[in-house]
Amino acid sequence: MVRLLLLFALCALPALVSAHLPTGKPFFIKGRVYCDTCRAGFETTATTYIAGAKVKMECKDGDTLRVKYSLEVVTNENGTYEIMVEDDHEDQICECVLVSSPVTDCKVADEGRSKASALLTGYMNGVVNRKHIVNNMGFLKDQPLPGCPELLKTYFPTDEEQ
Repeated sequence: MVRLLLLFALCALPALVSAHLPTGKPFFIKGRVYCDTCRAGFETTATTYIAGAKVKMECKDGDTLRVKYSLEVVTNENGTYEIMVEDDHEDQICECVLVSSPVTDCKVADEGRSKASALLTGYMNGVVNRKHIVNNMGFLKDQPLPGCPELLKTYFPTDEEQ
């Protein structure tokens, strides 16, 4: 019985210890930044995507909320950004945050769509894929486009229109 327990300990302990060590495999985060041209609070068929917008990935300590990891990137011509994050951030709160928009009349971040959370750990959450697509984030157009009232009716029809 003692030999069996010793054998189990020799086999299981290395696996348990290595589960808490960084894997060295990066996480890949992908998202898009848009201009809410109708000021709807969500993407519509009139939404445009912003090239050259700045996005920051930040991971903060879960207890102190001090920034432990930070990286800033710029969106491509399609408004898409990709961030490679090294190692596991098991006990940290990680999110992408809007920084700035190069579009003159679309610079104010939509408060409800200015951040996107990212879970960057493979420990005890069943994550096999290290690629994560996060929610799109948006800036608000200063003035809605002229056709927006009609467009928004297609998203929110009244009882008479159904």
